[in-house]
Formats: sequence, structure tokens, C-alpha cells
Amino acid sequence: MTGVPAAGAGIRQVAWAGTGVFVATAVAAAAAPSTFEPVALDVAVALFAGGCGIFLWAFFLVAGRSRTDRMELAEIWFLAGPSTPRPVRRSLLGALAVQVVVGLATAGVRPYTSLAAGVLVPMWGLGLCGLWAARHAAFPPRPAETRRLDRGLRSPDADQREQDP
Repeated sequence: MTGVPAAGAGIRQVAWAGTGVFVATAVAAAAAPSTFEPVALDVAVALFAGGCGIFLWAFFLVAGRSRTDRMELAEIWFLAGPSTPRPVRRSLLGALAVQVVVGLATAGVRPYTSLAAGVLVPMWGLGLCGLWAARHAAFPPRPAETRRLDRGLRSPDADQREQDP
């Protein structure tokens, strides 16, 4: 991977590893359902559950960074904008796109079967996009007047009221 930023390379590898296992089991189950359908279901459910956990992990990391960094939802979950290098965006969104296409295609080939669980697999890719952004994206800093490092239960105008006689 020459020219691809090294930050978060493990996240990209995990995204493609999960995608590869999903594609292999889903296509095999579409071709020979009696043999591979239980395995494909287990893989789809595991990737969905793992993706939900990763999504929550990323959400909490983003919440911490949002105190000092200015972030947009599209920059976090879909890696839009200049905060994510193009090769990283291409790789992670490519894995997500493959998950969506294969999930829909295999569910369409064998409707009303457990292959329909494949449409849940993109949660894996979405969670990993969020995790990469939360850990490695270069978001601009928040303007000083909007930074709140002491996120207590105070209202935004509490400081002003304390200063007024």
C-alpha cells in the first residue's frame, strides 16, 4: 500500500478482512444454501454485532474529541471532507460499498431466507469508518469561544450571569 497513510492501517485491514469473510460465506450460501447458510448467518450476525459495538466505541471517542475539535457527522461516519485522506476514504468506503452490494444481492437471490441478515453487515463498515475518524481524522479545532472543557451541568450563559452584578 504505497502512498497510503499508515495511520489506522489496522482498521482498514480489519474492515477488508470482515468484508472478505462476509463475501465468501454469503456467495457460498447463495450457491449452496443447505451447506453454507448457517455459516453465512453466523458471520452476518457476528459482523453486525461487532459493528454495533465498534460504532458505540467510536461514538464515545467522538464525544470526547468534540469538546476541542469541530466535527460534522458526514466527516465521522462517511469520512467526507478534508479531515480524511483520499486513500483511507476510498478503502473504508469501498469495503462498506462491497458489504452493501453483496448483502442486497445475496438477500435478493435467496429472499425469505437467513441470507437476508446480510443486509445488516454494513454496520461493520460504518462502525469502522467512525472508529477511524474518531482516532485518526484531522478535524479543525473548535473556535475558542465554543470550547467547553468543563462540560458540567451549567448552562452556556452561566459565565455571563456570574459576571453581571
